[in-house]
Amino acid sequence: MMKCLFLLCLCLVPIVVFSSTFTSQNLIDLPSESPLPKPVLDTNGKELNPNSSYRIISIGRGALGGDVYLGKSPNSDAPCPDGVFRYNSDVGPSGTPVRFIPLSKNIFEDQLLNIQFNIPTVKLCVSYTIWKVGNLNAPLWTMLLETGGTIGQADSSYFKIVKSSNFGYNLLYCPITRHFLCPFCRDDNFCAKVGVVIQNDKRRLALVNENPLDVLFQEV
Repeated sequence: MMKCLFLLCLCLVPIVVFSSTFTSQNLIDLPSESPLPKPVLDTNGKELNPNSSYRIISIGRGALGGDVYLGKSPNSDAPCPDGVFRYNSDVGPSGTPVRFIPLSKNIFEDQLLNIQFNIPTVKLCVSYTIWKVGNLNAPLWTMLLETGGTIGQADSSYFKIVKSSNFGYNLLYCPITRHFLCPFCRDDNFCAKVGVVIQNDKRRLALVNENPLDVLFQEV
C-alpha cells in the first residue's frame, strides 16, 4: 500500500512542476483598455458645452492675433456672408460666436464635430452659418473655409479639435469619405490642418500643410 502511494506521488510531481512553470512564465497578456477621450477645455478650464457659444481666439498677439469671424467672401455671389476669417489683430472687434456640434453628447479631442456660427439670422441664411471647406482655390493653391455646410451629413462639413504642439488647440478638417477631393488630407486619419492665408488683404482660414492656427475657446 505504501509503495503504491509513493509511486502515485512520483507521477504527480511532473504535473505540478509543469503547471507552476506554465503559470509563472507563460502569462497571457490581456489587451489594455483604450485611453479615455479628453474633453476640450475653454479659457477658464471648463469643458466645452454643445449648448454654449464660444469665440475662437488666436493665441498670437498683435498681427499674429485676432478672433475668427463670419464675413463676405471676395467675389462671392452667395446671398449671405459665407467666409471664415480671422481679424488682422488681437486689438479690434470680437469674433463671431460659434457652437460645436459633436456626434456624441460631449466635445472631446480628436473626435468629429460640426462648427456653426451661432448668430441670429434669417431663414435664407441659416445654412450659411455652418462651416465647410470649399473647392480648390487655384490662385492661392489651397481650399478655403466657408459656410453653407450641413450638420450630421457625410459631406465636407466635419472637423476635429486637437491639442497643439505649441499651446492651445488646432482645428483639423476631416471629411469622412476618402472619395472627397482633398489634396491636403495626408495624415493617417485623412485630415488636414486649418491655418490662415491672405486673400484680398484679409486673413482667411484655409487648409495648410504647415503652421496651423493655434487657438483657444472663450465662452460667450
